[in-house]
Amino acid sequence: MAKGRIITKDKDIKSLLLKTENIAVLGISSDSSRDSHMVSKYLIDNDYEIVPVRPGGEEILGKKVYPDLDSIDKKIDIVDVFRRSDQVSGHVDEILALKPQAVWLQLGIKNDEAVKKFIKNGINVITDRCIKVEHKRLCR
Repeated sequence: MAKGRIITKDKDIKSLLLKTENIAVLGISSDSSRDSHMVSKYLIDNDYEIVPVRPGGEEILGKKVYPDLDSIDKKIDIVDVFRRSDQVSGHVDEILALKPQAVWLQLGIKNDEAVKKFIKNGINVITDRCIKVEHKRLCR
């Protein structure tokens, strides 16, 4: 298996975003004032299929909410993480099972141990960046 890597170059981030279709949003909120909600709406408005992941949710932004990553029954290109840094490790096995092209840790989210596991298992990582900001900057 090829090793993943941390993606930092604009051309690589843009390439990933342009070939992505399905994005699992881990930790999405139904509260429209929360970043996870606003970013997800932006992604939908820019033709991405989002897969909301939140325990106890039924529907957010017109999309079925999955209680966890293990329940997702479709191919996921990116797992966009809106969880505290110390909570990322608890999702590593679920993310590895999905085999996404990349894991995107939103602004302020850092977890070196989890990042090492993703890379070792062939999954690319973008860390401490906002997918909405990067998409606006590179793809519009």
